[in-house]
Amino acid sequence: MRSIWNGAISFGLVSIPIKLVNATESHSISFRQIHTEDGGRIRYRKVCELDDREVTQSEIGKGYEDADGTIIPITDEDLSHLPLPTAKTIEIVAFVPADRIDPLQMDAAYYLAAGGAPAAKPYTLLREALKRSQKVAIAKYALRGRERLGMLRVVDDAIALHGLLWPDEVRAPEGLAPDTKVTVNDKELDLADALMDTLGEIDLDDLHDEYREALEEVVAAKAAGEAPPEAPEPAKGGKVLDLMAALEKSVRDAKEARGEEAAPEESAEVRQLPARKSARATPKQAGGKKSTSTAKKTAAKKTTAAAKKTTAKSAQGAKKTASAGSTTKKAAKKTTAAKKTAAKKTAARKRTA
Repeated sequence: MRSIWNGAISFGLVSIPIKLVNATESHSISFRQIHTEDGGRIRYRKVCELDDREVTQSEIGKGYEDADGTIIPITDEDLSHLPLPTAKTIEIVAFVPADRIDPLQMDAAYYLAAGGAPAAKPYTLLREALKRSQKVAIAKYALRGRERLGMLRVVDDAIALHGLLWPDEVRAPEGLAPDTKVTVNDKELDLADALMDTLGEIDLDDLHDEYREALEEVVAAKAAGEAPPEAPEPAKGGKVLDLMAALEKSVRDAKEARGEEAAPEESAEVRQLPARKSARATPKQAGGKKSTSTAKKTAAKKTTAAAKKTTAKSAQGAKKTASAGSTTKKAAKKTTAAKKTAAKKTAARKRTA
């Protein structure tokens, strides 16, 4: 990595030569301004207002504009004579616990590399002292024409420098908190804690810039003469009318996203939490009772109808049986009468003979 500043760390009477390198890099996609009619590049040229001509970078210097509009030229030589001990030195002024630093003060980050073999011993000494004390060093340094505040801490086996904003550069959050008086109960806090526990932790290395990836797909499609990919439809979200219901649903969704299922006792416990009654609750209960009553009546009717059919069939069977018996008796009577008639005829013939 290329160094952007060379100097030394002042640690009491110990001086540690170091090189300053950027600890971060930007992966964002940058665009050029073009003329929409013909695609020509739009460029900004540096023109002197007095000469009305374009000037080169070597002809450009610094100047301070006074209150009356007068420009006071300031040269690099003027800046080199500033009465600052931090012009080429990172001067450590204190050692404090890391939690004393407000994250709002954090600015750019740099790595400090040892400047040659002679710096290896004092560099390692400062690094190990920071590790053992579990503190960070507060320092002053000058960079890009101004004195800055910084924090030195250990990252792996290197010393990192975090630029800090001066305390008067951080705004106070006045007037930003809600003016409305709101009361948060313990059950709502319990649900919020449950949601936090369900979401759990994440490895920051797994996070990536999805916007940049989507933008690269659009650029690649346009370069290939293809239609850019269509954006997915945003999820439809309704109004959150009940904070408890929203928290409960968030917990369930988070568990489903992690492939977990809520235990029955957990679901029952969530349902028992007080929530704002919905206007649809009463009709649903009434509808449920009506359905049960209707089902019972229907079942009773079916049972009665089946009993009636069974009785009717039994009656029909009895009638058929009775009819069959009557027919059998009539046949028997006819047979007896025929026998008597035949007997009488036979007796008459004998008499005649």
